[in-house]
Amino acid sequence: MKPDAVDRPDVVAEIQRLFADYERALMTHDLTALDAFFWDDPRTTRYGIADRQWGIAQLRSFRAASPAPRFTRRIEHLRIRSFGADCAVAQCEFVRSDSALRGFQSQTWVRLDDAGWKIVAAHVSMIGFEE
Repeated sequence: MKPDAVDRPDVVAEIQRLFADYERALMTHDLTALDAFFWDDPRTTRYGIADRQWGIAQLRSFRAASPAPRFTRRIEHLRIRSFGADCAVAQCEFVRSDSALRGFQSQTWVRLDDAGWKIVAAHVSMIGFEE
């Protein structure tokens, strides 16, 4: 891959907007919007704090059974890297109002011909961490 294909400003800007929209949907418990961010495929993977979903069906079931957040979340150190026009990784740290633990979140975004930008893999964890 050529160096100018990494961190393309247009792709980074698109993913920044999508990431902000995803965060809004997460915190408002908009299940329809959350579902639409993920690749509608059995190969979608999400690892959570104390859970895992292999495939979009498991992810939908998990979301449907999860209560709305009763906490706030502050995003820190958002890093977005693009690799060409159709692949990007978003990573951030977050601080929740209900925990002393620090959260970490990664999302792999791929632009699909038939569906646009979708999260194909995600990982969320929370650990005790001091900078």
